[in-house]
Amino acid sequence: MAPRTFVIVGASLAGAKAAEALRGNGFDGRILLIGDEPEPPYERPPLSKGYLQGKQDREKIFVHPSQWYTDQDIDLRLRTTVTAIDRDRRSVTVSDGETIGYDKLLLATGAAPRRLPLPGADLDGIFYLRRVGDCERIRSTFRTASRIVLVGGGWIGLEVAAAARNAGVETTLLEADELPLLRVMGRRIAPVFADLHRDHGVDLRLGAQVTEIVGERGSAAGVRLADGARIDADAIVVGIGVTPNTRLATESGLRVDNGVVVDASLRTSDPHIHAAGDVANAWHPMLGKHIRVEHWANALHQPATAARSMLGEPAVYDRVPYFFTDQYDLGMEYAGYTEPGGYDDVVVRGDPASREFIAFWQADGRVLAGMNVNIWDVNETIQQLIRSGQRIDRSRLADPDVPLDRLTHG
Repeated sequence: MAPRTFVIVGASLAGAKAAEALRGNGFDGRILLIGDEPEPPYERPPLSKGYLQGKQDREKIFVHPSQWYTDQDIDLRLRTTVTAIDRDRRSVTVSDGETIGYDKLLLATGAAPRRLPLPGADLDGIFYLRRVGDCERIRSTFRTASRIVLVGGGWIGLEVAAAARNAGVETTLLEADELPLLRVMGRRIAPVFADLHRDHGVDLRLGAQVTEIVGERGSAAGVRLADGARIDADAIVVGIGVTPNTRLATESGLRVDNGVVVDASLRTSDPHIHAAGDVANAWHPMLGKHIRVEHWANALHQPATAARSMLGEPAVYDRVPYFFTDQYDLGMEYAGYTEPGGYDDVVVRGDPASREFIAFWQADGRVLAGMNVNIWDVNETIQQLIRSGQRIDRSRLADPDVPLDRLTHG
């Protein structure tokens, strides 16, 4: 029999870790890892953190050295786009016209930044941060610009603002909501991040509606707001969220709903196709619902489950969602999952004003999520609280004299 062929679409962190897991689980067939970027797979967090700030060397961002793919007999196809999936023939067509058959297919196509639907949005000098080239262009801009405008006060916008201020660039951040991260953090915790950036010199404009990118000689020169105000800038960085790259899945008839819908084993509606990373809307057994998580930890860990599942082995992805951020002197880890209106209490252990505290989001006394800010070596315990599903008295949860690992029983 001919060796089996597994095709991975998306030469991303998720794609590279899936290839690694397949080999690690003894798969000795053909692996094709196909991506449209010129660089081999890399990790994205450095693009808004260490590498953007010039604190991390370029070679440190890559998942594996280039030689690793050769040593593992992985056919890495860069600068190559998969244009179509033929589920009946179990094949993909790539941008040079070649048709490649597969026994199993993994979609690790990630997500793409949402674009500003505004007049002037096609001018030069507007940046979106997703790829390593984007990061390098923004970093270069920090060396030449005296003032920038950031549109969007989510995690990317805040991390880029911190990098810009560390580079000495005058920074204005525009957020349409009442506070940055309001939907994610809620009213009790979101002010921590607003105050952090104000304290570091960011001109934070809240409730700001951008109506136009103002241009001069073909380049962005600022933005105009709904109230008529103009804010001048040498460059504009937009961070208003991402959209999962589902075109291939949609056109091939897979089930798509806020991403490619997969079960707990990361199988799509086609048993020969799996999905992992930012594009996967996966059933989470602990939460009892489908969720799509756009953070690094998912792209890092989901592929191991996908690989085992592709090999026909029992595998379930049920890790507690996790992400982290570093901004100025604030480091934070967040574990769990909440939605706006999905919790009834926020309990704080410590003083948010000191930026050294733990926050817990609860519903019916159960911890849904927890965030440790400048307090370390507690996140695994927070995840245990979440997994326990036990009701925990809020006074004990808030009391720093009660060890976290003593909050549950049994």
